[in-house]
Amino acid sequence: MEAIHVYPTKDQEEAVIAFLEAMEVEFERDEALPEHVLKGIQAGREEIKAGRYMTLDEFKSRKRDSEL
Repeated sequence: MEAIHVYPTKDQEEAVIAFLEAMEVEFERDEALPEHVLKGIQAGREEIKAGRYMTLDEFKSRKRDSEL
């Protein structure tokens, strides 16, 4: 069995559910992300706003320098 994640808007949600039911496809609905995940996302966004981040190129450069 394959798993497919879809992220419909509220307007699309009803149509997606109707389609899955009509096709007799089993599905599960998760209402929201777990609280710890939402807190982690918010913390990451706050760090970015505060300027505490690095680009992928900076990360690669630091990693390469530490391997020497």
